[in-house]
Amino acid sequence: MAPGVLADDTSARDGFALEATADDIDAVNVLKGQAKYDAASKFDSAKDKTQFRQYEDACDRVKNFYREQHAKQTVAFNLRARNRFRHGPPRDEMTVWQAIEKLNTLIDESDPDTSLSQIAHLLQSAEAIRRDGKPRWMQLTGLIHDLGKLLYFYGSEGQWDVVGDTFPVGCAFDAAGIIYGADTFGDNPDSSDPVYSTRDGIYAPGCGLDNVMLSWGHDEYLYHVVRDQSTLPAEALAMIRYHSFYPWHREGAYRHLMNAHDEDMLRAVLAFNPYDLYSKSDAVPDVETLKPYYLELIDEFFPQKVIKW
Repeated sequence: MAPGVLADDTSARDGFALEATADDIDAVNVLKGQAKYDAASKFDSAKDKTQFRQYEDACDRVKNFYREQHAKQTVAFNLRARNRFRHGPPRDEMTVWQAIEKLNTLIDESDPDTSLSQIAHLLQSAEAIRRDGKPRWMQLTGLIHDLGKLLYFYGSEGQWDVVGDTFPVGCAFDAAGIIYGADTFGDNPDSSDPVYSTRDGIYAPGCGLDNVMLSWGHDEYLYHVVRDQSTLPAEALAMIRYHSFYPWHREGAYRHLMNAHDEDMLRAVLAFNPYDLYSKSDAVPDVETLKPYYLELIDEFFPQKVIKW
């Protein structure tokens, strides 16, 4: 493995705390708008989605998280993050399955008593997609969609630039569409910038979301990794990049930035999200039994085998 910024000793970073925050964020998102997803998913049709943890249990912690995220996700930070990704220290090199195992270890070592590992959640998503007869590329997308959480151990500044709902920077923050948006952007300097605070900001109407800078986190990070090093189709890349972009795919915000291509990608994201949010209550998969199938699937879409993370 090439030298990188991920040290073997990750004790300074509490992976379980990160995952607890991510679970609280998911709980809020489940309870905010599950009915708006594509009805084509079958695996979750019998589930009472109101029982996926209660909103009040999570909302205070989640609101405090978003207060920090919304204050710090600026254009300047996002430019630095992307520059660090492209031109920073040499990136670790490993296969996709090794990355899955690395994430699994990083989270599990923080809480040896946790009942569900990261690899189990990834396989739950992938297996739900597989049981519904979705294409192989979508099954693989389910398997890898959260691998961007490795970012927490690759030079992130905290939980706020790894997990959480995403949104564009460089234009006005949509207070109605972004969760807690009406209360939490006051400390972000971009909210009063004469350009960044306008509706279109640095973008042209209809420019397409491919040309919009979304807040940096595990979705955006993994999108850049996978876009450059896989043969996954555009729909898969959209599922990875936009699965936390709830202001767009659930609340209908930022439509003025979309082009015709984005309409197709929106349908793909809506088809994917139930498998992320609602598969966590499925039976725990047998990793060793499923591993050969998914190793073959990985090789099909990652021909280079060894990936720069």
